[in-house]
Amino acid sequence: MSAQPSPCMNPQQQQPTEQEKVYQWINELAHPDTRETALLELSKKRETDLAPMLWNSFGTTCALLQEIVNIYPSIMPPTLTAHQSNRVCNALALLQCVASHPETRTAFLQAQIPLYLYPFLSTISKTRPFEYLRLTSLGVIGALVKTDEQEVITFLLTTEIVPLCLTIMDSGSELSKTVATFIIQKILLDESGLSYICQTYERFSHVAITLGKMVIQLAKDPCARLLKHVVRCYLRLSDNTRARKALGQCLPDQLRDGTFTQCLQDDKSTKQWLQMLIKNLELGAAQPPGADPRQIGMSPLGS
Repeated sequence: MSAQPSPCMNPQQQQPTEQEKVYQWINELAHPDTRETALLELSKKRETDLAPMLWNSFGTTCALLQEIVNIYPSIMPPTLTAHQSNRVCNALALLQCVASHPETRTAFLQAQIPLYLYPFLSTISKTRPFEYLRLTSLGVIGALVKTDEQEVITFLLTTEIVPLCLTIMDSGSELSKTVATFIIQKILLDESGLSYICQTYERFSHVAITLGKMVIQLAKDPCARLLKHVVRCYLRLSDNTRARKALGQCLPDQLRDGTFTQCLQDDKSTKQWLQMLIKNLELGAAQPPGADPRQIGMSPLGS
């Protein structure tokens, strides 16, 4: 005869609520033997109020950083496995949650957490585990710049994020290129970011050469989403007087001769940006010739 449930026990009351599960998983992050499962479960639960709980709970940020640092030996030589990549990317997903939340973003920056991700952005291996690692790391930086907060750009300009993104834009996968270009776009859209990149000819030329290579590649293998960010970067650069004059000499012909007409036929905003870019460069060319573009940073920048 089967046992009957006690009438004083309600089975529904024995099941923990979703909030209680989240608390339990956060607690389990502190213990190496339960951390992997907790990372996986929490990475699926990135609701709005998770970031403050993660940041303010004892030992959690340390545990997430430990997951990141543990992967460093697998970067060089490149021995990262799919399992290792998936695990650390779950930790990065939680850091992205913290980075994007207004209550935790400032503390996240003050702790200089993004610097722990830069070794991942420096990797060059084309294997899927490394590509997933780079893309997820870019996602954390992308979440920061997406907020359009001045403190984010100010912090990033004190780091090596611009050359790191340019390298990925030059040689990464299409998706990684798209996120890296979005980050550069967001930096450029900030006044301090535009001034930083146009401060010296070396910085400007690095950005312009990388964008030019991307245009040539996009002419062969079009991607409307990536092209959108590239054109927006060019348009923003053209807002700077000296950069505009330099772009008049180095803008790829493919952006002038209708190469991307079919690619952009359904993208009104990018077509409009491209038209504005060409108009800006034509106005710049009509102005009296100025100094050598290589002296772009020799005097205070115009805007």
